[in-house]
Amino acid sequence: MKLISAFQPLRHLTQSSRFAIIEACLIGLISGLAAVALQDGIGWLGGLRISLANQFHSPLILPLIGVIGGLIAGLLIETIAPDAKGSGIPQVKAALAQFPIALNWQVALVKLFSGITALGTGLPLGRQGPTVQLGAALAAQLSYWFPTAPNHRQQMIAAGAGAGLAAGFAAPIAGVLFIVEELLHDLSGLTLGTAILSSFIGAVVAHVLGGQNLSISFEQVTTATSFSVPEIPFFILLGILAGGFGAIFNRGLLLSVDLNRRLKFLGLPWRISLAGGICGSIIGQLPSIFQDNTGLRGLLGLGDLGWQLALTAFVVQFGLTLIAYGSGAPGGLFAPSLVMGAALGNLVGLGQAQLLGAGLPTTYAFVGMGAFFGAVSRVPVTGIVIIFEITQDFNLVLPLMISSVVAYLTAEQINQSSIYDLLLQQQGIQLQNASPSAQRMLDALTAEDIMQRQVETLPSDLSLDAARKIFSRSHHRGFPVLEDRRLVGILSRTDLNRVTQQQKPGDTLIRDIMTPQPLTVGPSASLSDVLYILNRSHISRLPVLDGRKLIGIITRADIIHAEFDHISGQKQQDNQAFAPSYGVYLTRGPATGEGRILLPLANPDTAEPLLKVAVAMAQALNYELECLHIIRLPRNRLPAETPVQTVKGRRLLQKAIRYGQRHQVSVHTQIIAAQDVAQAILEVEQTEHINLLLMGWQGQFFSGGQIGNPTVRTILQQAKSQVLVIRPATHFNTGKNQRWLIPVSGGPNVQQAIQLLPALVPISKSPKLKLFQVYPPSSDLPDQSILEHYSQFLKQACPDSAVKRTQICAQNVADAIVELARLQKTDIIVIGASPTGLVHQALKGNIPLAIAQGTEATIILVRGSGTNVVV
Repeated sequence: MKLISAFQPLRHLTQSSRFAIIEACLIGLISGLAAVALQDGIGWLGGLRISLANQFHSPLILPLIGVIGGLIAGLLIETIAPDAKGSGIPQVKAALAQFPIALNWQVALVKLFSGITALGTGLPLGRQGPTVQLGAALAAQLSYWFPTAPNHRQQMIAAGAGAGLAAGFAAPIAGVLFIVEELLHDLSGLTLGTAILSSFIGAVVAHVLGGQNLSISFEQVTTATSFSVPEIPFFILLGILAGGFGAIFNRGLLLSVDLNRRLKFLGLPWRISLAGGICGSIIGQLPSIFQDNTGLRGLLGLGDLGWQLALTAFVVQFGLTLIAYGSGAPGGLFAPSLVMGAALGNLVGLGQAQLLGAGLPTTYAFVGMGAFFGAVSRVPVTGIVIIFEITQDFNLVLPLMISSVVAYLTAEQINQSSIYDLLLQQQGIQLQNASPSAQRMLDALTAEDIMQRQVETLPSDLSLDAARKIFSRSHHRGFPVLEDRRLVGILSRTDLNRVTQQQKPGDTLIRDIMTPQPLTVGPSASLSDVLYILNRSHISRLPVLDGRKLIGIITRADIIHAEFDHISGQKQQDNQAFAPSYGVYLTRGPATGEGRILLPLANPDTAEPLLKVAVAMAQALNYELECLHIIRLPRNRLPAETPVQTVKGRRLLQKAIRYGQRHQVSVHTQIIAAQDVAQAILEVEQTEHINLLLMGWQGQFFSGGQIGNPTVRTILQQAKSQVLVIRPATHFNTGKNQRWLIPVSGGPNVQQAIQLLPALVPISKSPKLKLFQVYPPSSDLPDQSILEHYSQFLKQACPDSAVKRTQICAQNVADAIVELARLQKTDIIVIGASPTGLVHQALKGNIPLAIAQGTEATIILVRGSGTNVVV
């Protein structure tokens, strides 16, 4: 954990775009080196294969080499990195769309060595697709080793993929366009900047260390191309053919992949091995030029083949690519597309020469490459640029544009998706369903929007035995540890399990076993940042600090709930009908507390008892007090533009400040003009990082089975902090001897109500607390462990209080509570409001309504932080 803590200063550096640019340069360098290693490895192994074919009987040796190479490649993929199969581009697209696809150093290494093995032993696939996945995987790994800001990580992975393509073809502009046209569809400055740098560096490294691609002499190319207006119909025809055959080729690939998937009795190694054997057997029967894919591409590009060899090359490459790619072999479709496009272009060029007696097949070969490539991958601009960068011939630009656009439009008429999207759909991955709105939600929401504001903490001098008891009673898996009101560590169940194995004594202090210097985030951190830190550090919770003050904690579950609310549209939107509130008066006290209580004050006659309760709780919890006065405006008056009188509110708030000073409680105040009281309270709750919201209600507490008025109901439904609503008795006085009645049920808010009692009971002198549990006559006496547990807690936490407990058998729960309150002459009843507690039962028996109508005692309703209440 010390390493993670030491990493935090570096993290601030890596948030900047400047570091992203530096990382893009490093990605380009590494991707270029990986592409050269793949190229040289395939070249060396392919040369050895051809040498053996020349020395021995090629129809026998080529299938054998193909079987062995396919088996080794398949074993590497299946045992180490299954996501390294195929071309790798579908995996990169899925990873960029936030699907759980592995991109790391293991995938990169397996792709490198399996690609060398499979392609070097004769499988007729290309190496440019694997270089794309190589670059993306290396970039993804770098983003963990030298962490980039989460919102930059996608650009880094895309930059690695573009650098891989640029290095594979020595075509930097094509690498940039491939990112924009196929991967991210993003033209932001960061995307373009990182793409340009990584692609340029990757292409330069590949050009310097790997030499020219496709074995084409540029001098021959520039003197062997031409274009004239009468040839335009033939380029249109070439585009139609390329588009049609490209779409048919895509459908054939899908059928081949589906057929191989149905061969469940054959594992991936055997399927690739079988494909290697079949391809080797077919190639062994063909002229020797077909044994060297690079040489074949070069001859097709130069137009030196007759129509027989060109047709043979097209048919053989078409069929063998379907066999090889469908098996899952680690090879790409770029090079086969170029071969088929060149062969198709040769055929059209030779036909044009016979009819017009003009034009050169070389021009049609290169134009066919770009057109077929664009038809298969549906990236026509990238195809045009690749051919232009390979040939550096401006004569090709116009015919390339004509044929590529026609090919793209023709292919789109048959099927409106690229082969990579279709392959992902076949695996059940719908990229169009990869919710960009979910990503926008992760960037738009902040930690303070969804964090849990009521944080349970532990003191650093707590004993190990006491910590174990707390964990046994809690559902939390970790607690922040405070020392002198500062966050000094996190104590998790993992820490406890570790010390249990080490047999530490029970009086060991938790400061000696906690995880010190925990990772934290600020309230303005986006959910992308939070999720990135959680994933990278393999932790499940993050404290949220405002300066040095702990204001909340955020967990993976909080993010999941926020995403669910966002997608399902179930989040409350009632407050959007009102104009934003406007602050007209503000005072700030010292920031000395560990949390903050929000107390809305409106009526001077009822403010004093509520203020006494709030100050007593602030003293007990070491909280600050935020007093709020709201000036309500009609709907037709905008708060920011309406003059208001603040004299009454300021007098009320000044009284609160003086009362807080007498009791050494820091008091902050503000006056807000608003169209809706509930909205104003919720806004302050969020902006001031409120831990507990205390409200008073003077009217009929329950009406028609509902709690309070619309303002109280809205607060109970939507507030994120802990909420206390007090219905004071007619003569609600603090300071006298008072009797408290606490009904106990299984709801989580009952537990929070019990935990708050030590902070509430100081408003009474020598209070008498009565815990009781009601059970129906039809059931046996319930287990008293809950009552006993709560009773022991209160006896320790409230030493000046008399604590008793009892169980009552009654048919009607509400009648039992009212009768006991009458007999005990109860002054205060504390109800833990929860869907699984009393309020849930109110749907059946109106228990809170019956309690409120049957007694004049003060009622305190407790709703825990983040808990929804049925009101």
